[in-house]
Amino acid sequence: MDRFYLDKNDVLLLIVDIQERLVPAMKPDVKDAVFKNCGHLIELSKMLNIPTVLTEQYPKGLGPTVNEIKDLLPEYRPIAKLTFSCCEEPDFLREIKKLNKKTIILAGMETHICVLQTCIGLLKEGFNVHLVSDAVCSRAKANWRTAIEFMRDAGAVITCTETVLFQLLKVAGTEEFKTISKRIR
Repeated sequence: MDRFYLDKNDVLLLIVDIQERLVPAMKPDVKDAVFKNCGHLIELSKMLNIPTVLTEQYPKGLGPTVNEIKDLLPEYRPIAKLTFSCCEEPDFLREIKKLNKKTIILAGMETHICVLQTCIGLLKEGFNVHLVSDAVCSRAKANWRTAIEFMRDAGAVITCTETVLFQLLKVAGTEEFKTISKRIR
């Protein structure tokens, strides 16, 4: 059961490949929801001192991370990669292992390509993965759905933004709770 729990002291947020030339291929309402939900996750991560790792797939071709995400980050230090799985990029695994966290909160795009392959790689490396289903997207809903089922079958915990937020907050009444509650209304 331990893999289903989130402890703010043992998690990191991973945002995969939300880039300038990839975003236009997504449906506007879906990408907007991903931006909003990633924003909530980033804001709580900053409040709780949870590390955030950002990747970019072939930035020369797909461009940098979109401003809607980049501008929220405490610092912009993307890990560039050519491989679809972040885990196949040596700099990525070095960075993740250096942070010494057991659980990865996973968001980004595209769900059925880079997010899926990264999830499988992280599971293989022994991490617990919480895939935030409303903070990932694909060009086609069928691809998104298939990828979600694939990752669940592989051992990822499928969750949503509000579940992650309130699992990490644990209690009502704190300043962090008040701030996040206002954000999600």
